[in-house]
Amino acid sequence: MSWGTELWDQFDNLEKHTQWGIDVLEKYIKFVKERTEIEISYAKQLRNLSKKYQPKKNSKEEEEYKYTSCRAFLATLNEMNDYAGQHEVISENMTSQITADLTRYVQELKQERKSHFHDGRKAQQHIETFWKQLEASKRRFERDCKEADRAQQYFEKMDADINVTKADVEKARQQAQIRHQMAEESKGEYSSILQKFNHEQHEHYHTHIPNIFQKIQEMEGRRIVRLGECMKIYAEVDRKVIPIIGKCLDGITKAAESIDQKNDSRLVIEAFKSGFEPPGDVDFEDFTQPMKRTVSETSLSNSRGDGKSEPKFGGKSKGKLWPFIKKNKLSLKLGGGPEDFSNLPPEQRRKKLQQKVDELNRDIQKEVDQRDALTKMKDVYIKNPQMGDAASVDHKLAELGQNMEKLRLEAQKFEGWLAEVEGRLPVRTEQTRRQSGMYETQNTSAVNNCAQDRESPDGSYTEEQSQESEMKVPATDFDDEFDDEEPLPTIGTCKALYTFEGQNEGTISVAEGEMLYVIEEDKGDGWTRIRRNEDEEGYVPTSYVEVYLDKNAKDS
Repeated sequence: MSWGTELWDQFDNLEKHTQWGIDVLEKYIKFVKERTEIEISYAKQLRNLSKKYQPKKNSKEEEEYKYTSCRAFLATLNEMNDYAGQHEVISENMTSQITADLTRYVQELKQERKSHFHDGRKAQQHIETFWKQLEASKRRFERDCKEADRAQQYFEKMDADINVTKADVEKARQQAQIRHQMAEESKGEYSSILQKFNHEQHEHYHTHIPNIFQKIQEMEGRRIVRLGECMKIYAEVDRKVIPIIGKCLDGITKAAESIDQKNDSRLVIEAFKSGFEPPGDVDFEDFTQPMKRTVSETSLSNSRGDGKSEPKFGGKSKGKLWPFIKKNKLSLKLGGGPEDFSNLPPEQRRKKLQQKVDELNRDIQKEVDQRDALTKMKDVYIKNPQMGDAASVDHKLAELGQNMEKLRLEAQKFEGWLAEVEGRLPVRTEQTRRQSGMYETQNTSAVNNCAQDRESPDGSYTEEQSQESEMKVPATDFDDEFDDEEPLPTIGTCKALYTFEGQNEGTISVAEGEMLYVIEEDKGDGWTRIRRNEDEEGYVPTSYVEVYLDKNAKDS
């Protein structure tokens, strides 16, 4: 089945069809280009999405990624970043293997098509030229035959006329012979051109045109095959990245399976555990018997007037730290806190101190590494003076030594506090440290037999029974900070929604339904400061009371 024989008379239609074939290729190229643009855009959006949800460095978000669920989410973000990279690979491969290659092929195809149809038009013009020659010789032969016939008729007419001279008759005869001869010559020429035309026409329709159309048919066949190959490449480019995309998805699945709810629950405990013991049972208060409420001049812990025995109080809150006495409330408002983190619950304080010790040890190691490097450099300079001056390193080494000494002293200080919290050393209260420092500088003997249960200005307190031999400062040294202050004015009232047993320093016990005065609002730490009478005041959880603030007091 050949176009040259079946479509010998469809030159114009073949020209249109082959142009349509090239248009199809260009349409497919445009399709692939748009697909690559979509892949690039999709990859970019995926990367931006992954970047958007990445934890910011040195932010609170980084701390969240200690939980397995958050780490799994981070792994998902990283896998999505790799996933986006595979879509970029699809775009690159389609551009290089299809778009660029097919664009070059289209240009070559256009040139080839142009050449074939040029040859076809040339053959067409050639046969048309022979046709015109044939038509011209045919008309000339027809004209000469008519002229010869007229000349013969004129001669016969002259020959039959008796009035015409013999000379005129002879002239007419000669003219008729000439016309007959010309007609014969035209006939021979017409016959020759006709034979030549028939030969050329046969060659044109059976050889030249079939050959040209066959080349066009082959060109069109190659175009179709090439389009099919590009479609296969299109699918293959996608198929090659499927295993890698599958690995990305497997990574997401693996990350999801790595989530450990028990581990996350344990981390929540470590993050928020205070170390305090739960409150004990509430003692029965017999209001039928007269109660004697006493107030301690030096301790907020006794200002509750709850009538409970001291051993009960000490047994439940022995060695506890509580951040809700006056000085620490002020430090929290100012955004500061004691250096030894004594304003925190025991477990949180231990964690903070441990973090500080680890941080200082890392800094010390950095200084040690720098010192070792400079020492080696100095040795090189000593052995090879031409490389540098050894004395130039001494200043830096001395500076590093000073820094290391400062860091070591700082680390020892925090390690001491950490050992104190972990129970490896006797607990030293703030007044003990102050008294120790004061008496060491004065080189005087220590003052003994001070009260053991005393609040420290940094909010810690202890009831350790082994402190009798430790140095204590007189109560007037620090109690003035609290007791000499003017009583705070009331700013409203509150009703106790639940019973609260205030067993820790700075708190006050309340009974359900009891009405009390509010002297300080909740500052964001979950505690409200209240007063029962002039001698009894302290903190209760905000969630345990319903507060009715005085409007005038609030506006002032």
